[in-house]
Amino acid sequence: QVQLVESGGRLVQAGGSLRLSCAASGRTFSSYVMGWFRRAPGKERVFVAAISSSGGSTTYADSVKGRFTISRDNAKNTVYLQMNRLEPEDTAVYYCAGKRTGAAWDTNAYWGQGTQVTVSS
Repeated sequence: QVQLVESGGRLVQAGGSLRLSCAASGRTFSSYVMGWFRRAPGKERVFVAAISSSGGSTTYADSVKGRFTISRDNAKNTVYLQMNRLEPEDTAVYYCAGKRTGAAWDTNAYWGQGTQVTVSS
C-alpha cells in the first residue's frame, strides 16, 4: 500500500511559479513510476507529467512542455512538479499518482487527494 500526500498548491499570479510536492509512504517508492495529473473545473482529469522510477526519463503534456519540470528524490520518497510561467489555464486540482512500470494509471495506480492551484490573470 502506498499513500500519497500533495502539498504546495495556492493562489498565484499569471507568470509566477510554484513547486508542488508529493510525499509517499512505503518502502517501494523508488520502484514506482510517478506522475502528475490535473483536473480543471468542469473538465476531466488529464495527464501533466511523469517520471521513471530512477528519474532518468520524463514525459510531459504538450501544454506544459518547457514550463513545468518533474523530478524526484527517492531518498526522501518525494516527487516534485516545478511550475514556471503559470497561466490562468493551469488552474486546476493537481494530483500525484504512482504505479509500477506497465500498469495503467486509471486502474492500477495509487492517487493522492489533490492540491488546488489557482492562477489569477
